[in-house]
Amino acid sequence: MPESVPPGDATPHAVPDAASADSADARTTLRLADVVAALTYALDVTEGQPEGHAVRSCAIGMAVGRRLGTDDAALSALYYALLLKDLGCSSNAARLTATFGADDRTVKHAFKLVDTSRLWEGTRFVLGQAGRAALRSGGVRAWYRHVRDVATGAGGGHRALIEVRCERGADIAHQLGFPGATSAAIRALDERWDGSGFPYGLSGDAIPLAGRILGLAQTVEVFHAAHGPRAARTVARRRSRRWFDPHVVDAFLEVEREAGFWERVAGPEAERHVASLEPEGLVLRADDARLDRVAEAFARVIDAKSPWTYRHSERVRALALGIASELALSEAQRTLLSRAALLHDLGKLAVPNTILDKPGRLDAEEFAVIRRHPALSERIVRRVAPFQEVAEVAGGHHERLDGHGYHQGRRAGRLRLEVRILAVADAFEAMTASRPYRDGMSTERALEILRQDAGSGVDAACLAALERHLKTDEGHALMSSAAARDPAAAAGSGEGTRTTARSR
Repeated sequence: MPESVPPGDATPHAVPDAASADSADARTTLRLADVVAALTYALDVTEGQPEGHAVRSCAIGMAVGRRLGTDDAALSALYYALLLKDLGCSSNAARLTATFGADDRTVKHAFKLVDTSRLWEGTRFVLGQAGRAALRSGGVRAWYRHVRDVATGAGGGHRALIEVRCERGADIAHQLGFPGATSAAIRALDERWDGSGFPYGLSGDAIPLAGRILGLAQTVEVFHAAHGPRAARTVARRRSRRWFDPHVVDAFLEVEREAGFWERVAGPEAERHVASLEPEGLVLRADDARLDRVAEAFARVIDAKSPWTYRHSERVRALALGIASELALSEAQRTLLSRAALLHDLGKLAVPNTILDKPGRLDAEEFAVIRRHPALSERIVRRVAPFQEVAEVAGGHHERLDGHGYHQGRRAGRLRLEVRILAVADAFEAMTASRPYRDGMSTERALEILRQDAGSGVDAACLAALERHLKTDEGHALMSSAAARDPAAAAGSGEGTRTTARSR
């Protein structure tokens, strides 16, 4: 199981392509692929995969696509589908935890290595993963009931878990403005050649070619990461004509034999190699508007991790921008705050839902896991070259003026204004939203608690600005939208799941 905080440096990897620059402004030459590839490390930890899983899958899939003679337009759609195949990965995390009673990332990691179409493998997986918490709390009878429910698909079963994941991922890809072929490939990620896949049981050529490539690429990458090249070849051959299109398998086996293939895919220069695979002439650029859309898309991924954080990032942004308006911050500062607010909880994608959705008090070990999330947020966001200040602000949302916050314990003199604003907005939104262990507080009660902490924990001027903003029409409308803070609304909208810690 990978660490919650991926190893490796935090060097920015989104390097502007100076050769094709139209102006001195780096934003006009920044490749969208570099931004996306950097942020996929958050998707990797959500899936329980080692860092770089999406990037390596992209290298494998693009090699296969080229070997099959795919044209450039289709390759461009495939390229982004491979990088973003796991956009929906957080949307079934709460339900997985409720179903298996275990860390959702651990279950996902183990599941990727299992051939569930083989009875003995599927049975072993269910017996090994399901109901551990039930066994600890209720004994053998509770464990048996839990295993039975998992095996018989009680509560929606495997198909429902896959459907919400694939549909959410396809929807977010569409929001980002990618072509329909990209969304269709993500939607078909878990379909199988013989029709035994999910969520719609498509078979053969009814599965988009890009979807067939995605399915193979992610599987062989997982087996290669776990067991090496031989395991990757073996799983491709064994699942040919069942899970995978035999022509796609043949293409993989051909490119896999090329000298240096796995070094290019999994070596230290893998990310640079993947950057070179986007079809020339169709390279997408990331201007300010596109950077904002990427941040908004990943905020949706973050907030889907738990029904209890439904729209949290969006609401924190609205509150932070309200404070910024009261303080007359510049447009550049507001843009910085907007992106930092949307991405501040990126590191929570690595926190198990057994902790996020726990109905009771966290123990010391669990709280230590929670405390790591700002550092991971900062580390991943810092991989994006133009987001260095965004990373600093996002990573500071749990700092306190007295230096007793986390993750760096900085005192007031080292906390920039944007960090202080975000800390107030995040704390207020969290207090007024329901959590599995308590109902949301009233506006006045939350403000009362923050006033008691003003000067030592939160910035008094930022808190006063928040209070002024809440009296405006915009602030009043935000606080009146109670449904946006209701976990049940998350289930109804498809943004989360109804299976929460409270309903178990």
